[in-house]
Parts: sequence; C-alpha cells; structure tokens
Amino acid sequence: MKKIVVLFTFSLLVLSCKKDHQISEPVDDAIGNETIEKPLVDSLMIQREQDSIQLVRQDSIEKARKDSIALVKKIELENKRKSKKFAVYQGEVFSYWPIKESDSLRKLFYNTFSKDQQYTIAALNRIDTDHINRRDTLIVPNEFKKSFIDYSPFPRTLEKVVDVPKLVVFSYPIQAYAVYEKGRLVKWGPTNMGKQSAQTPRGLFFTNWKGRRVTSTVDDEWILNWNFNIHNTQGVGWHQYALPGYPASHSCLRLLDADAQWLYNWADQWVLADKNTVKVKGTPVIVFGDYKFGVKGIWHRLVEDASITHISKSQLEEIIEPYLAEIYNQQLIKEEYNETKSASTTPIKNDSLKVVNDSLK
Repeated sequence: MKKIVVLFTFSLLVLSCKKDHQISEPVDDAIGNETIEKPLVDSLMIQREQDSIQLVRQDSIEKARKDSIALVKKIELENKRKSKKFAVYQGEVFSYWPIKESDSLRKLFYNTFSKDQQYTIAALNRIDTDHINRRDTLIVPNEFKKSFIDYSPFPRTLEKVVDVPKLVVFSYPIQAYAVYEKGRLVKWGPTNMGKQSAQTPRGLFFTNWKGRRVTSTVDDEWILNWNFNIHNTQGVGWHQYALPGYPASHSCLRLLDADAQWLYNWADQWVLADKNTVKVKGTPVIVFGDYKFGVKGIWHRLVEDASITHISKSQLEEIIEPYLAEIYNQQLIKEEYNETKSASTTPIKNDSLKVVNDSLK
C-alpha cells in the first residue's frame, strides 16, 4: 500500500513539473533581446499582423481618396474644356475664335469686325476672306493696329541689303513674304506655297516674264491672275489664287489678289537679247526654310506666343548672305545695261492696269 502511495505521489510530481515546463519555457525575442514567454510572443505577432493589415487598409483608402480627387479634377477640366469649346479664348496679344461649329460666335464675329479688320484677320491666318467660314478656329488680334505692316514677322530694316534696290523673300515656315527696298521693309503678306508632293524650290531666283491672266501648264482650268514667273524652266511664279491657310499649290507662290497686283506692278521683268539669251535679270527673290507638313502652321500658336513667327534681323541676314554676291553681280549688269542702252530703245513698261485698294500695305 505504501508503495502504491509513493508511486502515485511521484506521478503527480512528474506531471506537475511537465506542466510548469510548458508554461514557463523561456523564448528569445528580437525586441530588446529580452526573454518573454511564448503566449506573449503569439500575442505580439498577432498584433503586428493586425497593424500591418491596418496600414495596408489605410494606404488603400488614401490611394482611393487621391484617385477620386484626381478623377474629379479630370472631370472638372474636361467640363471646363467643353464649356470653352464655343467660347473666345483670349491671350495676351491674340485670341482664339472657334467659329466653324458655333453659329452664335460666327454671327458675333461678323458683327464685331469690319471688312478691313476681317481682311487683316484672314491675312494673319494665311487665308483669304472666302476661307474664313472654313477654318475651325481663327487667330484674332486683341488690338487692331493702324497699318498691317505693324504685324510684320519680318525685321523692319536689313543693313546687309541697303544697296539693293529691290528684294523679295518668301518664308516657307511662316508662309509669308516680305518686300524690301534698299534694306527697308515696305510690304509683307500671306502666301500659300507648294504642297508636300510639289514643294516650291528654295534658293535665289530672279523675276523674268509676267502675264496679267495666264493659263496653268499643269491644268488648263487653272487661271493664274497677275502671274510673275521666277523660274522659267520649271514654271514657278507668284500669282493670285485661293489661300486655304496651308501649302496647297503646285510649286507656285499663291497670293491675295491685291498683293499679286501690287507685286505685278512693282517687280522688274528680265531683258532678253534674243529668244534664248537673257541679257538682264529681274528682281531678286529668295525662297527659304522648311514647313512642318502634317500639323497646323506655327502662326496658330500666336495666342500662346505672340513672337512665334518672328524672324530676327540676324536670322534673315544670315539667310541672305550666301546670295549677296550674285545679287550684286546681276545688279551691276543691270546698271551697265541701263547706262549704255540707246535712248531710242523702248523701255519695258509695267502693266497699266490699276491696282485695287490694298489694306495690307
């Protein structure tokens, strides 16, 4: 009996020790290198997981909030754009008038601007007045100046050509021309030059023959008024024709009617010794630059940058410089011819037709 009691007591002691060992077994934790009991470790790990879940949840909520704000702003901007679609957008010097799809703005346009002002607006957009209704948006000056020449993107003076009586330059990038007399700008205006597949040749040319009304050699239905050739063999010249607002011709330099008339009477024809020999060349003409086809002309960005089309004096003189020797050479030939020609020789006269009132002087 005593033996049974001893065994029973020993069993109880063993069980008790085992239970105490399970409860009190130390565990090393990385936090502060302290020894804590396992149930506490489990509790901390659970807390950490919950904290992580909470942080992820908060990040998701914050991201969703930011995305929502961004979406709201995007919607607001889109609505603002839509609300401005048929409204005048005013810049510092020029404004956008989206008139093509807005009857009210189109009526306001014609009621606001006089005929002369419409002519100026058309010229600044490199179009004729017949194309005003066909443009989706027009560039309109906020203030109309006394003279169209005050809008000129070309420099007023060129010291390098003060000894050149007459010079015409055509810029492909800005689709505009300028006329200089002894280095002083006397006129400028819009042009629409050769399309991408039939570009106007660049370089130095001299006016040669002219015709009041000429039938195109490309298409006999094309009537070229006030035509003045600058490249005889290629048939390239300037003349009046429709200006849609971008390079659209078959190599020629299209002009407004009044501008074509003015240049027709201003520039000089060549003098021929015989059918095949040129004795004296006409007025020097320089065509320069490249047009970025496939996009709107840079003058459409005048609202954002009023000087986007400007050509500086140094830039234009650098373009002219390589041609000066030939210009002066031909000028000397002309002066010698004028001095030695017989008094009985009938001079070549300009066309006597009267030039219409030109608001682009």
